[in-house]
Amino acid sequence: MEELFATDKTRDLLPRIKEFLVKEIYPLETAKNITGKFSELAVILDQKRELVKQLGLWGLQHTEEEGGHGLTLCEFGQVSEVLASTPFGHYTFNCQAPDIGNMELIGKYASQAIKDEYLHPLIQGKIRSCFSMTEPDYAGSNPVNMGTTAVRDGDEYVINGRKWFTSSADGAAFAVVMAVTNPDASPHKRASQIIVPTNTKGFKIERNICIMGDHEADHWSSHAEVTYTDVRVPVSNLIAAEGMGFMLAQERLGPGRIHHCMRWIGTSERCLDLMCRRAATRDMGDGTMLGEKQIVQFWIAESRAEIDAARLMVLRTADNIDKFGASAVRNQISEIKFFCAKIMLDVIDRAIQTYGAYGITDDLLLSFWYRHERGARIYDGADEVHKSALARSILAGYGLETKKKKSSDEAVVAFSR
Repeated sequence: MEELFATDKTRDLLPRIKEFLVKEIYPLETAKNITGKFSELAVILDQKRELVKQLGLWGLQHTEEEGGHGLTLCEFGQVSEVLASTPFGHYTFNCQAPDIGNMELIGKYASQAIKDEYLHPLIQGKIRSCFSMTEPDYAGSNPVNMGTTAVRDGDEYVINGRKWFTSSADGAAFAVVMAVTNPDASPHKRASQIIVPTNTKGFKIERNICIMGDHEADHWSSHAEVTYTDVRVPVSNLIAAEGMGFMLAQERLGPGRIHHCMRWIGTSERCLDLMCRRAATRDMGDGTMLGEKQIVQFWIAESRAEIDAARLMVLRTADNIDKFGASAVRNQISEIKFFCAKIMLDVIDRAIQTYGAYGITDDLLLSFWYRHERGARIYDGADEVHKSALARSILAGYGLETKKKKSSDEAVVAFSR
């Protein structure tokens, strides 16, 4: 099935990436590294990043002009799956969220001055960034409603508000902040996206939100609550134009969901591999292997079929985005989001059940993924939002027009990393 979407580039890159991960990254998956301070592990991972550069595998998501390989979305999706076989894969190759989304957005819409100051160091892996949109006081599933404002004062914006789930804020050099600049405009044209250096006066990380017991201090995948108090930045830090914030958020989501879904598939593949290894080697005490139990066989078979189906759906969607654009395949984008998230969580759960008590310890990756990936059914729009939007679109083809407002249908950019 993989050959259906294979290209000369993927046939060359994927084996090289897999070999690197197995040799250099998998040995780092210890309980200490998974649960310890990321800043300590980052020292080692930064050395691995240099190896990636030496192998010519750095910046795979970028155009050839930016020093990348000029991969299509469908090609990079296959790369993303392989990288997701380890929690450290995307970071080591400098294509982790939210940096990859910020790089795409800034590269396409920002001024040359912004690119010089922020994008180029980000591409080189010298700095990290964060994305600041979701707010605790407003429903994340409808980001046209937000309280953070950016009021123009001469050549500056003065930003005030409170955000949370600002992904990767701890250790980031700058934030891409979504704030209301045009309060009297129509709902989808009120907000803008503005770059705020994190060392700006008034920018404060109030806390790293504890996620199922993990505080994730100084971690690239941390989720922070951030306050903006009279934060002043130049108007030139505006990305694109005023009122384009919602459009820019939507722009992230087509490619972003491909990245997410292929990452979830890669995680599922690794969990299935761990499950099969356990089933094939765990002696039940009478010479019978765990894998001889029919229920375990069912779990393995179901996981294999579901992962294969999910991959085919996502790569089809990515290929269609490459050919026709994201807006033309909105239904497919919604479909893969809720479908892949549930499959991943089911596979993780089956793998844990196969390992028994061992499976819930931090000696394995399974507990890490169980904690960190439960949010997959929430961020980028809750599954229920996507299901409802997809069903209404289908029913419209049968002549049933629902009373749901279009703005709610489109408000699926919640918690977009």
